[in-house]
Order: sequence, then structure tokens, then C-alpha cells
Amino acid sequence: MILEPARQTRVLGEYDVLVAGGGIAGVSAALAAARAGASVCLLEKACALGGLATIGHVVVFLPLCDGLGHQISGGICEELIRLSADDLSQPDSNMGQIPIPEAWQQRKGSIEQRSKSRYRCSYNPITFAYKMERLLLKHKVKLLFDTRVVAVRREAERIAEVIIENKSGRSALSCKAVVDASGDADICALAGEKTVSLKSNVRCGWYYMAEGGIPKLIHLTQPFDSQGRRIPSSGRKYRGDDGDEVSKFLLDCRLMTMQDLQERERKSGLHSYPLALPLIPCFRMTRRLVGRKTLRQQDRQRWLENALGMCSDWRKVGPVYCLPLEALIGVHNANLITAGRCISSAGDTWDITRSIPVCAVTGEAAGAAAANLALDKLPGFRELDVPALQKYLRRKKVIIDKKLLENF
Repeated sequence: MILEPARQTRVLGEYDVLVAGGGIAGVSAALAAARAGASVCLLEKACALGGLATIGHVVVFLPLCDGLGHQISGGICEELIRLSADDLSQPDSNMGQIPIPEAWQQRKGSIEQRSKSRYRCSYNPITFAYKMERLLLKHKVKLLFDTRVVAVRREAERIAEVIIENKSGRSALSCKAVVDASGDADICALAGEKTVSLKSNVRCGWYYMAEGGIPKLIHLTQPFDSQGRRIPSSGRKYRGDDGDEVSKFLLDCRLMTMQDLQERERKSGLHSYPLALPLIPCFRMTRRLVGRKTLRQQDRQRWLENALGMCSDWRKVGPVYCLPLEALIGVHNANLITAGRCISSAGDTWDITRSIPVCAVTGEAAGAAAANLALDKLPGFRELDVPALQKYLRRKKVIIDKKLLENF
């Protein structure tokens, strides 16, 4: 151990809402908070928005519906799926781009027609990342790329400042509310919240290559069984909250990718040329909050009075979950709320809630709640008027409907 000298850290700005993480959850949170009238700063350690959904090349916008013809997730979630696919007119199987099914476009289809195809799509990650960037700038969200959160300063059970490091050095940003959309519950860990970490990630890497001059997207990941569960692997598992583990994961994934290219070339006899590899570690689940409420499998089809949105099970037809406030908010930090795969969700339900639609729904809920807390000068998220927030979210086309639990 060494003792670092004390130093003064400049406070560069003050915002109503700080969002840590620029994946789908963070984008949704920042957009929702800005639309609610808050000043917002979004911090992203990479150099583009979208996270796994764009620079990770996991370009499948998983279903917004229950597979029985009923839409379950709406609001910014639906806005983003339409934004991701608005430049697609025809499927491109090589590039993995599939438009929104006809039955779901402008809700043209009947329940019977919509039940035959789920509300999903696959898109171009480069254009999607750019379109999200322009959308946030349009709503005056301050974007700070290549920026890491390294510490927080707390006052009276609240986060007062978030300390960051980037090319400008070390500085601080004051805030009234914080949204942890880091994907790894980084703010939660720094702020003293109880967290759970998994060492369950296996090598993966969706990448683009050209084979015989034809560009293709390759889905290189561990396969699923008939129930939508990952097939167990005897290979190494990795943690996502440890520096050495993250580096080893990246090295091993790139090695696997290059070996896959060589094997494809050997089998096809065609030259396999790599075009783009993921630029971030493509972890499934790493670290998450332990909240006052932890979503579990037994919560499916269960109505929760403080639900701020709903989601389906992307792996199978039928199950629907409510997404309650208590699964999002910090326990020891009154002005901390989570979104995306950072929320308090365990087991198979964590695998469900890490998906793009749930990241968008929880992001919108977190952003709207954070703006509410900041603008109304509330002591913490537990003092929110939940019925009023639900009413506001419904006006924004977020789906919170008890009747949808009765369809399965």
C-alpha cells in the first residue's frame, strides 16, 4: 500500500442528472431526463454510444412483445427500435440486418398476425450509434467520451460529486441525481452499495469479415439449448469487475476470433478477411446492485404496484415481468438509481433484464425518476410520488398495464 498526497480536484460543472454509461440504458436515461427538463451529462468510457449494441456488434434488438401478439415494452424503447431500423428496407442475411416485421410496423397486423413474429429487428450498428448521438445532442445532453468515473464524494447518504478522469486530467462534476448505467454497477461499488458479481462469462465475439469478397456478420458465441439457456461449457469463465480478468477475456476472445477465421478459410477454401472486431469486452453479466427488491423468476406474471415499466422474456414466449422502483434504487445512497444490467435482478431473470429492450425501459424509468428528484428537490428516490411518475411515463407511451400479465 502507498499513501497518495492530498490534492485539490476542480469541479468543472453542475448537473441535475449525471448518467454513467452510454449504452442503451444510459442513452435512454439521458434522453428521458433531458425531456423531463433536467440538465444532463452522460459519461462514456468508450468513444461511441450504444455499448454492446453497437461497438460490441451484438446488433439484435430483442423482442418488445410477449410472443403472443401483445406489445409489452414501449416509450423510448420503441422509439429506439424504430430508429435503429429506419434505414432498412430489405433483409440482408450476410450482414445480419433484418427490418421490423410487417405485422409490427405501425401496428398494421392483428393479434394473430403479430403472434407469428416477435417485435424485433437487427440493424446497422454504425448508423444506429450515430443516430443516438444526434438525438442526445438535439436534446442538449452534454456528452463526455473517453471518460471514466474513478470515485464519488458523498454527503449525508447522497452522492454529491462524481470524480472523473479523461484527457483533461482529474476533475469532478456536481449532481443532484446519479444514474448508474455502467453495465457493471461501477457507481454502486464506488458509492458503497452492496453488489453481486458473477464469474460466468464465456469467450464470445460477434465480428464482421469478408469471405470471397462478400461481407458477413459472424455470431461467435456459446450456443443455446432448446429452452433458450446457454449450453454449459467446460472452458474458462471470466469476471467483468477485475482488471486482469477483463484483459485476459479480451485477449482470449481475439485469439478465438482469429482461430475461427483460419478455420473458416480452411473449410471454405476462400480468403477470410477480418473487417471489424468488437472494441469492448462483450460480457453478458458482471456486477449488479443488491437492491431493496431483487427480481427473480417467481416474479413473472406478478403485478407490482410500483412498476415503472414492463418487459417480456426474450428467450421464450409468454412470461412478462414488472420492473419496480425498488429494484432500481440504491439502498445506501438516496439519490442513486440504476438501469440496464446493473439493476437488482438475479438468476435467469438477470439474463432477461440485461437485454436491449429492458435496458431502454429501465433507462427511461431511471432518467425520468432522476429528473423528478432533481427538479422537485426531493431528499431521495424513496420520496418519489410513484403514481404521479407512472402517470407521466404512461403519457410517454411506457407500458404499465396489469392486464398484460393475464395473457400467459
